[in-house]
Amino acid sequence: MSSAQRVQARRSGTAGRRGDPIRSDLWVGVEIRDEGGIELELESRVASYYGEAIREQVASVLGSLGVTDARVEIEDKGALPFVIAARVETAVLRAGFQPRGDARPEPIAVPSPSAKDRLRRSRLYLPGNEPKYFLNAGLYGPDGIILDLEDSVHPDEKDVARLLVRNALRTVDFKSAERMVRINQLPSGVEDLTAVVPERPDMILVPKVEDAEQIREVDRLIDRLQGADDRPLWLMPILETARGIEQAFAVAGASERVAALTIGLEDYAADLGVTKSPEGIESIYARQRVVNAAKAAGVQAIDSVFGQVDDLDALSDWAARARQLGFEGMGCLHPRQIDVIHRAFNPTDEQIDRARRIVEAFEQAQAAGLGVVSLGAKMIDPPVVAQSQRVVAQARQLGLIEQDETV
Repeated sequence: MSSAQRVQARRSGTAGRRGDPIRSDLWVGVEIRDEGGIELELESRVASYYGEAIREQVASVLGSLGVTDARVEIEDKGALPFVIAARVETAVLRAGFQPRGDARPEPIAVPSPSAKDRLRRSRLYLPGNEPKYFLNAGLYGPDGIILDLEDSVHPDEKDVARLLVRNALRTVDFKSAERMVRINQLPSGVEDLTAVVPERPDMILVPKVEDAEQIREVDRLIDRLQGADDRPLWLMPILETARGIEQAFAVAGASERVAALTIGLEDYAADLGVTKSPEGIESIYARQRVVNAAKAAGVQAIDSVFGQVDDLDALSDWAARARQLGFEGMGCLHPRQIDVIHRAFNPTDEQIDRARRIVEAFEQAQAAGLGVVSLGAKMIDPPVVAQSQRVVAQARQLGLIEQDETV
């Protein structure tokens, strides 16, 4: 390849997908020129309705980036504005152009901050380079959505996934779901944090954690990127190796930002050199270690995903065992898993009734100045009272007890 050809190669870039099966996405090719202004060729199935709006947005993104002369080709399959912006920006960057401005879309109102101890029964994974899954994710009612930049994204697509997730955090309404982002391992995760932290997500999932210093490094990066912004940004370390499991307690206590601790069972089984089984017998020790470390550190214990998305009965059994181990939630790979998981981790009517009676007995003892709590002829220990109070609080959060209803 000649020198002139290499220069030309660096001045062209593409991003996105093309072809008949594609939906809610687009393909864009950009050739940076030295003169001639902006030339745009648009093919879109919604051109008669939105063609002019697409052209205006592409021109706006290019202008914001400082591109004044380029040939742009677009094949649109119903992409929304935040997707168009991310794909065009990626193509420009891949063409070797150094942006001279900010092409981020206008933000919607930022949701209220997430509480450290909020319900995290379910978290739904969404591949960061698949925007077609973003828009309806909140409608399925998960407690959290994970915009994933790590394992579900091909290495060649990390750059565009980062921009898609950044834009989604600015513009997509995920309803009541906590907005989480799983970054890549450091050092590549630094780019992820730089892109998403300014968009004020609720939680960062840190993969393949093996020691507390990894969490402290992420903590320091967030401090620098947040600046004066005091909005809470929580961390959920993912333990995925034998070494990580042995460091569970140190990791859970590495930062005040750590709100939950979880385990990645696929990588953990691979690290052990065993096959992951439906019953999870090979991971019992690790999962118990995660639960114990999380409880000792005062944070939530969250189980891994269940990979057999079509076997809801097996999922129900797994989730029930997970709750019995002490986990407070688990991951989801498909929306159909959400309701099953919620039923498993919700308190039952019997548990709520017993918890209410214990809390009522405790409050009566307190009012009477008694140091001993009893329910009938049975003495109630303080840890049982505390657990009952948590059950009542959770039932109120879920609407199973009215907020103003007395215990």
